[in-house]
Amino acid sequence: MGMNHLILALVSLSCLFSFSTSTFTPPSYSYHYAFSHSSSSAPSAAFNNVPFSKSSGTRMDQTFNKLPTLPTNNVDPGLQQICKDTDHPVECVSNIIPFLGHSKFVAEPVSVLKLEIQAMDNKVKEAIDKATKLMQDHSTQTMTASCLETCLDSYKSILDSDKRVLDALSLHDGYQVSMELSSNIENVQTCEDAFQEANIKSPNIQMDSAIRKMISNTLAIGVNKVHF
Repeated sequence: MGMNHLILALVSLSCLFSFSTSTFTPPSYSYHYAFSHSSSSAPSAAFNNVPFSKSSGTRMDQTFNKLPTLPTNNVDPGLQQICKDTDHPVECVSNIIPFLGHSKFVAEPVSVLKLEIQAMDNKVKEAIDKATKLMQDHSTQTMTASCLETCLDSYKSILDSDKRVLDALSLHDGYQVSMELSSNIENVQTCEDAFQEANIKSPNIQMDSAIRKMISNTLAIGVNKVHF
């Protein structure tokens, strides 16, 4: 009887040991889980959100590569410096380059401003020609023609203001230069407002955008760079 109890005890102990080893699984520690739920999860998320590029290492490089760069070949460093401080430096340089030809150009604020104004006047005259042709076109809608008429007045006002700017420059009248250049912003805005209020897309929208950039650049140069 004692032997039977001993055997039964051994069998029970064996079964108990077998059951415990088969059902017990050591807790697996997940590094990713612990890291993502720890206090350092924010830096992890920030790191994972950093744009990455196989070619350059980060997408940030690609973003910087898309930023406009000033043309440097055969461009006077003084011109680049003056244009660098405008809102549209690339356009500032590219607008002037066609006027330089093969002659040596030494950039200083007044000469750069005069060339920018000349470039702007040429663009405004293009806008006037296009607007006039559209107004004479019988297929142009009446409301569009009305808005273009408003723009024509604005374009002509810009040309008049630019002429007064050149006169003021010759007289070394910095205040008048600033006033006339500032009025050009209102002139181009009047044209844009006409189409916006009529809820019509301007057929001259690209030219108007170019003119607005030129006005911004001439104002920046005239106010911040020209000193008498």
